[in-house]
Amino acid sequence: MLQKFKSKFIGDRDFYRKLFILVFPIIIQQGITCFVGLVDNVMVGRLGTESMSGVAIVNQLINVFNLAIFGGISGASIYGAQFFGKGDQDGVRFAFRFKILFSVVVTIVAIAGFIVWKEPLIALFLTESESGGDIAYTLCEAKDYLKNMLIGLIPFAFSQTYASTLRETGETFSPMVASCIAILLNLVLNYCLIFGNFGMPRLGVVGAAIGTVVSRYVEAIFLIVRTQIYRERFVFIQKAFRSFYIPFDIVKKVLITGSPLILNEILWSVGMTAINQSYSTRGLSVVAATNITSTVWNLFSVVMFAMGTAVSIVVGQLLGANRIEEAKDTDNKLLFFTVVLHVFIGGIIILTARYVPEIYNVEPEVKMLTTRLLIVAGAALPIHAFAHVTYFTLRAGGQTYVTFLFDSLYTWIVPLPLAFFLCRMTAFPIVTIYFCVQFIDGIKVVIGTLLLRSGIWAKRIVVE
Repeated sequence: MLQKFKSKFIGDRDFYRKLFILVFPIIIQQGITCFVGLVDNVMVGRLGTESMSGVAIVNQLINVFNLAIFGGISGASIYGAQFFGKGDQDGVRFAFRFKILFSVVVTIVAIAGFIVWKEPLIALFLTESESGGDIAYTLCEAKDYLKNMLIGLIPFAFSQTYASTLRETGETFSPMVASCIAILLNLVLNYCLIFGNFGMPRLGVVGAAIGTVVSRYVEAIFLIVRTQIYRERFVFIQKAFRSFYIPFDIVKKVLITGSPLILNEILWSVGMTAINQSYSTRGLSVVAATNITSTVWNLFSVVMFAMGTAVSIVVGQLLGANRIEEAKDTDNKLLFFTVVLHVFIGGIIILTARYVPEIYNVEPEVKMLTTRLLIVAGAALPIHAFAHVTYFTLRAGGQTYVTFLFDSLYTWIVPLPLAFFLCRMTAFPIVTIYFCVQFIDGIKVVIGTLLLRSGIWAKRIVVE
């Protein structure tokens, strides 16, 4: 019995060695990104609760754009990974072109939308329960931050396009280096521009936005230049811009497969933003506490994010090579490893929850609330890790309609109504509400288990 369990869920030394080689650069990249995000969050937090809340609100809105880009790119990435596994470089090139065109269109639409509706969108997170002065100042800080952040949407879209395509070919080093350079630059610029250090002007939240925007341009330029320099190695970039021709059959397949992903990411991000908006009805202290909790949670979740990427690459390539049973076996081992690992990582969050809020310059109420929210988040982390890897498994096999149901539809019919009801119709404290919303995803674990066992995801979608 034990041997059967071991052969199904635990890989050999070579399996974990290859996994480590693949995910380590991704973990380093995302780990540094999230760590610097935490430091940035602390620096902005030194400006006060209102400034930090304003930045947090804008970042939630921009996250909808980020995930829309991610969704569109992901649809093409499914084919990119399988084309590469099949050895079809033309197919990888066509997928890359699709990403470029999609990113440009979405970026233009997003910038226009934020310019026209910036104030009403920000105002959704500001409630009358707070003093008028606090609300007015928070709104002002948020508008200043958003105005400058819009310039950074363009390089972000190009960075995601290049980085995702490089990863599909097994190249995780270049995106890691680009990200490390960018986020370290962001850290230095923020330190100088937020507080006016080293003779720089003191710009507050505007300085934080400028630091982020400059670092994004550096990241995009690095990826573009490096890919061109090593064009013999990255074959997909050869002749990639001689035209933007994409065979209609591929466009059709990517749209059919990718549309649910695009819609999923947009609806999921809007749904999560709406959940946070429900939390915000309990006041600016809750906005600040949930912002700190989210930032810290992201830092501890870098392994989970990396494992999702690993599943999409490894399982996608195996499916593209028509090694179906090997793909199933690999996915079982990746899923089990991810969940077990996040039991320990969740425990670390719980053990450090008391100390993390002390690095912020916020009111004692916010610190106490953040500690309690972090304990809940740490306890729920293994559940979210299982759901995360399940999502990427379904996506690797092209089951994007199923992922739409599993991810965004679930969010809109289960946790979002629950958060809306509990925040507005009950007197439950915010920690209790947060606990209910986090652990309701236990339902998702049951659904995911049934979907994985059915094997509907294990299909090759790039045929001759």
